[in-house]
Amino acid sequence: MRLAALAALAALSLALASPALAADPPRPANRAEAQAMIADLRKVVTPNGIERREKVRIGGIDQWVTIRGHDRRNPVLLYIHGGPGYPMMPSSWWFQTGWEDYFTVVEWDQRGAGKTYIANDAAAVRPTLTRERMVADAEELTAWLRKDLGKDKIFVLGHSWGSYVGLTLAERRPEWLHAYIGVGQIADGPEGERRGWAFAMDAAKKAGNAKAVAELQAIAPYAAPGKPIPLKDLYVQRRWLGTYGGAVAFRSSFDAEEGAMALSPDYTDADIAKVWEASDASEEALLAGVVGLDMSQIRTLKCPLILLEGRHDYNVSSSAAAEWFAKVKAPAKQFVWFESSAHMPMLEEPGKFLVSLVRYARPIAEKAGDVAP
Repeated sequence: MRLAALAALAALSLALASPALAADPPRPANRAEAQAMIADLRKVVTPNGIERREKVRIGGIDQWVTIRGHDRRNPVLLYIHGGPGYPMMPSSWWFQTGWEDYFTVVEWDQRGAGKTYIANDAAAVRPTLTRERMVADAEELTAWLRKDLGKDKIFVLGHSWGSYVGLTLAERRPEWLHAYIGVGQIADGPEGERRGWAFAMDAAKKAGNAKAVAELQAIAPYAAPGKPIPLKDLYVQRRWLGTYGGAVAFRSSFDAEEGAMALSPDYTDADIAKVWEASDASEEALLAGVVGLDMSQIRTLKCPLILLEGRHDYNVSSSAAAEWFAKVKAPAKQFVWFESSAHMPMLEEPGKFLVSLVRYARPIAEKAGDVAP
């Protein structure tokens, strides 16, 4: 009898509530509401936490960073994004939240990318988009972070183009780093480009895609030894490589991953609108040059080395990175394959990526006493 009464009361409550519920439109009704909900959901509320979004004067211009973590006593991890000009700050709300339990994570919109592109005169900055200037910016930012956050050493994670910047920084300032973490690591760039072309051609032939075969054949011999790669040829290779899962495993494009940008609580509508303009400018200035580099000539590092590589990555050849890793000497080394990923394992296998950071990177900081008790 008592159960029946409770059930009747519950039914009455729902009946009374339903008109009010029906009167409210479903949320979120627009991007602004979605942003606000995501920002509230990921808000750092812990007593020792840190949540900052600010401009820092680096290399003579204003450069945007976010600094987030649940305990500022944890080790700092600086993410150096790829592209060039492809910021991860606007996607970080999706993949980074778990990292913030174990690290203080710094996202940086580099010179010529994202919010930093918008904050400065693009025409004035354009002549400064050089590899040397980008590495100098990373060095200056690392020095600022060490001082501002009170850390002797930090982790640097370099992804794709950022792996050139990060690895060069690790060579120059190993004493500043707990470890260098490479993702989509550039090794022998021209050889990696040739492997990517071969992958795309093989996949196109198997699919019976005559258009792809013809376009790829038209740029052959691609990445010929001793010759620069024209940017237009590189875009042809990337188009078909991506179509067959060499950029994002088992998908034909970055579209799903790029969708995370549109909901970013760190970016305004105006910021989102400028992302691809900035990316195009940075690629025009830097991309052809960096894919022609042979980073595999680096055979010794004086800080620990961790590589996190997608098994299906042909955008920046993971097989070439693995071959380099086998030869390079470092105080400690760790290589992790992501079997269901290509070029974006932090987005494609975010759980395994977090576990790998906690398992292989954080213990280095623990040993140095640089973690929350």
